[in-house]
Amino acid sequence: MQVILLERVAKLGQMGDVVAVKPGYARNFLLPQGKALRASDDNIKAFEARKAELEAQNIETRREAQDLAARIDGGTHVVIRSASDAGALYGSVSTRDITDVLGEAGVSVDRRQVVLSAPIKTLGLHPVTLVLHPEVDATIRINVARSLDEAELQASGKTIQDAAAEEESAAEFEIAELFDDIGAAGQDDDYDPRDQGDSQDPRDA
Repeated sequence: MQVILLERVAKLGQMGDVVAVKPGYARNFLLPQGKALRASDDNIKAFEARKAELEAQNIETRREAQDLAARIDGGTHVVIRSASDAGALYGSVSTRDITDVLGEAGVSVDRRQVVLSAPIKTLGLHPVTLVLHPEVDATIRINVARSLDEAELQASGKTIQDAAAEEESAAEFEIAELFDDIGAAGQDDDYDPRDQGDSQDPRDA
């Protein structure tokens, strides 16, 4: 199927290009989302008549997207979830969850603008791309943790495995110190002043 693009589409073409695409891709994505029109003579003429208007509109929406990208690119957003000690989530973090947490931060994006190759299913920091405009992307980090304290730990560069290892090491050190203290106390109990060499036998006086 031949379509005329009403905006830039990645790996396909620029606004005004007439391209051949699979019918399913056109019917399910390009046409319903207003990204293209069937490349009929009437539609091509209609596009030419509106080309200047569409280009001006594209410039304006691109500028708005660039302003938003400058504000949010590189930012981190925390999502609290239950998970196992190994870090596997009891569930997942979806595009809807990401738009919700962005909305709470005052950032309005559509789920279709969130690019996830697969739902997030583990604790940690996950980079997520937002397609704010056909020509403007931003990357944020989703910090998935079981608590705010854990989120701060992960933000500092440590994993839950690192924290668990540190806790285990600290516990082993405390146990070792406890046994040392017990041993020292036992030695003190064995002390007998009669064993000292400066004691005198009364018969030597």
